[in-house]
Amino acid sequence: MDRSIHERILVPAREGRAVPVPAGGQFRVVDVEGQQVGDLFAFSARDVGEYASAEHTRVGIARLFPRVGEAFLTNRRRPILTLLAEDSPGVNDMLMAACDPERYRLLGVTGWHASCEENLRRAMAGLGHPSVEVPQPINLFMDVPIGPDGALSFRAAGTRPGDSVTLRAEMDAIVVLSACPQDLNPVNGPGPTSLAIDLLD
Repeated sequence: MDRSIHERILVPAREGRAVPVPAGGQFRVVDVEGQQVGDLFAFSARDVGEYASAEHTRVGIARLFPRVGEAFLTNRRRPILTLLAEDSPGVNDMLMAACDPERYRLLGVTGWHASCEENLRRAMAGLGHPSVEVPQPINLFMDVPIGPDGALSFRAAGTRPGDSVTLRAEMDAIVVLSACPQDLNPVNGPGPTSLAIDLLD
């Protein structure tokens, strides 16, 4: 049975937002306009030194990304989020690090450029956590094909407006979503747009 939306938190293009989600709480990440990657992070609300860990999740599930019904694990090997529904093409990534200022410098940017790392730090600081680890993100909707020779490439996200994933918090968590600002490769299609976090009843 679908749950109704209790609150929608808009995440504007190139920005990030943080929201507490209690254990058992469900939320949906929505690609509002289509072809937008979302860098999702989750921290234990009791101790932000514990967070969703891609490497521990891959070991726990023996896959590159969880299937519906499987959990994302923390760096202490405990479930923090469970993937409940995949209402999108189902292409996601947990290999690519969050973009950061150095990434854009290496891509030729001079001056400031928004990044998922800075979005995460700013959002967590706003909730009273000015110093946090920047984990490998859960890159929702990101299409990173792996070639037969192991080479990685970037393709535009295949999501359409309104596509989404639904997750449940398995512990009291702080969830951070960054509408990835990447505009120097094709992952965000024609350019960064907005996402939304729907908190569900």
